[in-house]
Amino acid sequence: MLIDDRLLVEELTIGLERRPRRPLMTSSYWYLRAARAASLGAGGQLSGPFLGLPPLLQRRAIASLLQLRDDIALPDPRRLVPAMVEVAADHPQLNLLNLEAASTAHLYAAEVWLSPKGAAGLLPGVLDALRVRWQVVALGG
Repeated sequence: MLIDDRLLVEELTIGLERRPRRPLMTSSYWYLRAARAASLGAGGQLSGPFLGLPPLLQRRAIASLLQLRDDIALPDPRRLVPAMVEVAADHPQLNLLNLEAASTAHLYAAEVWLSPKGAAGLLPGVLDALRVRWQVVALGG
């Protein structure tokens, strides 16, 4: 189950309301965006949940992003980069964030959970073209 950056933040701060049946995974770029927002955030959608926590919980949540839990997998770049090149050939309109996400889902045969904002761009159409299952998962917090 591949989760986007907003759902990753939710999982690490309060836990996802819906539990996937499969192990969790995120892309390297989504992980970077979430970690950067948490540690350097300015109160935006990604860093906002961290700002609302009491100081001790906030430090723990940020630490959990900087040292990602073992039960949340990341893609292997040696396998992923060739897959990204292949997907990019058919979908040159994708930016790096969406290219990595689509390629990761396709390579690992992962269903993708997208937050409502994550589902608003090009990614869902590319996932459909790659025959990757995906769904929108509302944020609970």
